[in-house]
Amino acid sequence: MANTPQSKKRARQNEKRQAINKTRRTRIRTQLRKVEEAIASGDKDAAANALKTAQPEIMRGVTKGILHKNTAARKMSRLSARVKAID
Repeated sequence: MANTPQSKKRARQNEKRQAINKTRRTRIRTQLRKVEEAIASGDKDAAANALKTAQPEIMRGVTKGILHKNTAARKMSRLSARVKAID
């Protein structure tokens, strides 16, 4: 339990940050799920559009500290390869 005023403030800030980060992480996962669903349906145009909207969201996660940049790059690379492979 926080005792000092500084640690109490830090605890409040951490709660706010946790809520913000949670919404960002959820938004990223939603975009990734949309790309996955489009790939599974086999619709190349829909998958490409979903990937196009997911990429900025993923990169925003990197700048905000939600994802590591190599993780984001790996996800985008793998997704784009899968979208490209759709016939």
